Amino acid sequence: MSRWITVSLDKRGVTCTARLLDEQAPRTCAAVWDALAGGQVSAQVFHGKYARNEIYTLLPAFTGADPGKENTTVTPIPGDLCWFSFDSDDLGNPAYGYENTTGTGTTGAIVDLALFYGRNNLLINGDQGWIPGNVFGAITEGLEEMAAACQDLWMGGVRGETLSFQRA
Repeated sequence: MSRWITVSLDKRGVTCTARLLDEQAPRTCAAVWDALAGGQVSAQVFHGKYARNEIYTLLPAFTGADPGKENTTVTPIPGDLCWFSFDSDDLGNPAYGYENTTGTGTTGAIVDLALFYGRNNLLINGDQGWIPGNVFGAITEGLEEMAAACQDLWMGGVRGETLSFQRA
């Protein structure tokens, strides 16, 4: 039986629905599902600078063990939800534009949950090279509306907007 989550841009009032890819990424899906057991996970949204058509949020690590690499890609397609793991030092370069040195206000492990809304994405970083992400979900409803809101984030700015994940 499939498990479902919703992804929302709260201020803009836009929500899409995604199916977790349990067969392809069981450890990553379990980590996300377990994190959502207590309700919504929400934080400041960012728009991708290098990857192209991506929005994401940075969270302090919320799982006991990192899921490791599974179902990875460096070329996500529209509707992919991806998990990335970083150390706070990975995101400390001021070129990333975060208002503090880690993006989350914490040190240590950081989970990046990302939504890709358009084509021609390439996960390469000028400081680190290729950054494969774990594809753990596929948007099945609401991608067109979410893509329009994401373009508005790109052109209008992300300040004051949050990206939320919760069980559907």
